[in-house]
Amino acid sequence: MEGDNSPTPQGKAPDSESADDPSVLSHPRYAQMFPLLTEAEIGRVRRFGDPSRYARGELLYRAGDRCPGMFVLLSGKVRIVGRDGLGHERIIHTYTRRGDFTSDVTQLSAKPAVVDAHVIEEVEAILLRPDELSAMMISEADLGEKIMRALILRRVLVIERGQGVVLVGASGNARLLALQNFLRRNAFPNMTLDANLDAEAVALLERLTPQPDDFPLVVCPNGAVLRNPDEGQLASCLGLIPEFDPAHVYDVAIVGAGPAGLATAVYAASEGLSVAALDCSAPGGQASTSARIENYLGFPTGITGHALAGRAFVQAQKFGAHIGIPCEVKALYCDAQPLAVELADRKRITARTVVIASGAEYRRPDVDGLARFEGAGVYYWATPIEARLCRKEPVLLVGGGNSAGQAVVFLASHAEHVHVFIRGASLEHSMSHYLIERIVALPNVTLHRRIELGALEGEARLERVHYRDADGVERSMATHHLFVFIGAQPNTGWLRTCGVTLDDKGFVLTGADVAALPLQTSVPGVFAIGDVRSGSTKRVASAVGEGAAVVAQIHGLLATSR
Repeated sequence: MEGDNSPTPQGKAPDSESADDPSVLSHPRYAQMFPLLTEAEIGRVRRFGDPSRYARGELLYRAGDRCPGMFVLLSGKVRIVGRDGLGHERIIHTYTRRGDFTSDVTQLSAKPAVVDAHVIEEVEAILLRPDELSAMMISEADLGEKIMRALILRRVLVIERGQGVVLVGASGNARLLALQNFLRRNAFPNMTLDANLDAEAVALLERLTPQPDDFPLVVCPNGAVLRNPDEGQLASCLGLIPEFDPAHVYDVAIVGAGPAGLATAVYAASEGLSVAALDCSAPGGQASTSARIENYLGFPTGITGHALAGRAFVQAQKFGAHIGIPCEVKALYCDAQPLAVELADRKRITARTVVIASGAEYRRPDVDGLARFEGAGVYYWATPIEARLCRKEPVLLVGGGNSAGQAVVFLASHAEHVHVFIRGASLEHSMSHYLIERIVALPNVTLHRRIELGALEGEARLERVHYRDADGVERSMATHHLFVFIGAQPNTGWLRTCGVTLDDKGFVLTGADVAALPLQTSVPGVFAIGDVRSGSTKRVASAVGEGAAVVAQIHGLLATSR
């Protein structure tokens, strides 16, 4: 990675007479995005915040810097401006009314702002810092609902507008796809410029003169340029890396922010426990890559895994959980109290109890050439990003479980044809009935039974897949897109320092096998839930249920120890 401190111009304060974005004014949910607090509601907010004043020309907050919180306007004028790393600006909204309030949902966790807030006329306001905002939403439920809905919708609006991070690279570049997925799953606004086609990208490249290994380039909102960064370097540039008080001892530290981990965070924080939740990538785990979950209670029309994870993530923050994403956990030390979770940067977070919710990693088939094409034709999830790449082209999907079925249904609406390879004779024993019926009804899906995947072939990208059919005949199929959904293996390597007992497949043993409490491991105070637990049901609903159940067991353990 290489950081350039001032390669791009930064925008000045906008003209006070500039107009708001017309598309925002006409948005169908405009009234919910920008509601007005009544005098009575302002009075209720005052109990939680502090009065503040700002002179004309000041910034309440700036894109890329941490926002102090939510401002409730009493008088004055504040203009919200979207800005990307190349200096492009777009006025999004202007707050002029008493009772207007600023910010978006990221202020619950003190994350960096993604827009600028310019003071156009001297401002008097009530400032609610993140912990005060969370306290207000819990204590004032109806008012909190009104504000929460607005904050969520505003974040969606900024993401739709595309201001924020600028990615520059060739379409289909494996590293570019990885960064796009990271930003999408973490709900950070971004835009991509094609290094070969976009005039602005060409002009930028002429100035920066990158080498081939420098791609993709990333221009952060503060103007810094990163050359072929990984997700951690990008997160650092964006200010996403959280800070934890090393002296604080949490009631519970949760490793993994999939459905199980997020459920634990929600229930534990809502019941007054001090919670730290950590994940190395994004909220939702593997479930967040599901195109549509249709058998989850309460969503008769289905919900995407990304949307479900996003709601749970916000819900956990609302109740005061401290969520660290991305934070990679490298080790767990449980030879003394409090327990210690060690991060990749050697920092430690201490807690009275630890919940292992680290889930599983995608299983990779033993196939020649697989690693070479990962991100260049081989994918382990099917999101809108991958769907755009294979539009109107034939794709091959390997796998017969529910995740595979959801991906087949999703891809069939984008790809020319979806060929599905399974090793068994049918889908009945591995896939839900409703998915099987839907797949059978799709005219552009072909199921190939008793198939054994062989080698992959291609130059810069995947071009052909070799396989053995049910009769043992060697065959091949031309395709640029191979989706692999053959299950996962437990993510438990980081537990070696603690000595938690595992089964013969590497999953964590709990309950009657090793401990008195159903979800406790062989180490007192350490629990395991979700896909990483031996014998668990690999379903989102089951993971959420275990996340709720473990909180009761933690309460009992903490009560005994105290």
